[in-house]
Amino acid sequence: MNPKEHWDKVYSSKASDAVSWFQPHAALSLELIKASGTGQDASIIDVGGGASTLVDDLIANGYSDLTVLDLSAAALDAARQRLGAQGNKVNWIEADITRVKLPVKRYDIWHDRAVFHFLTTQKQRDAYVRTVFHSVMPGGHVIIATFAEDGPEQCSGLPVMRYRADDLHDEFGDAFTLLKHQKEAHQTPFGTMQQFVYCYCRRAGF
Repeated sequence: MNPKEHWDKVYSSKASDAVSWFQPHAALSLELIKASGTGQDASIIDVGGGASTLVDDLIANGYSDLTVLDLSAAALDAARQRLGAQGNKVNWIEADITRVKLPVKRYDIWHDRAVFHFLTTQKQRDAYVRTVFHSVMPGGHVIIATFAEDGPEQCSGLPVMRYRADDLHDEFGDAFTLLKHQKEAHQTPFGTMQQFVYCYCRRAGF
């Protein structure tokens, strides 16, 4: 089963609030986005946003230039149905982040909670980083969250990478300045705990 089929099956067979990564509110992500100092007209892309509730909270907080990208059409459909008419305010992209061609220097903020740790080959990770550099404005903000070094070794039946903050930043290199990192203990809908690490970076260049 290829990755798209895998994630479509997950989101077609389970409610969006019954998967381990579900958050009623992506509180830390929203806090970091607000702390970036960008205005409500900032262009924000949520990579792997799928059925995440972050887009709901961004809309509720007045952000107006929003893109959600996910490999799974089923995940995107779940979010669109939940938002109803509000979903018309969002640009939805169904694509593989390691292959998609996004606009050049389009986004003020790039957010990804729990996609990057599924990229288990260096080729995939390099393609991802190239896309970030290509599509985030110079001086733009990059928020990446993955499983921490003491997080799970698998998720949804797939192997994952686990990171310390410095190791995660090293994947992105000198073109991205690490401004802040923070760990989060995520409680799953099943009552178990998963350790995440968030890295908040700024893209260099002109």
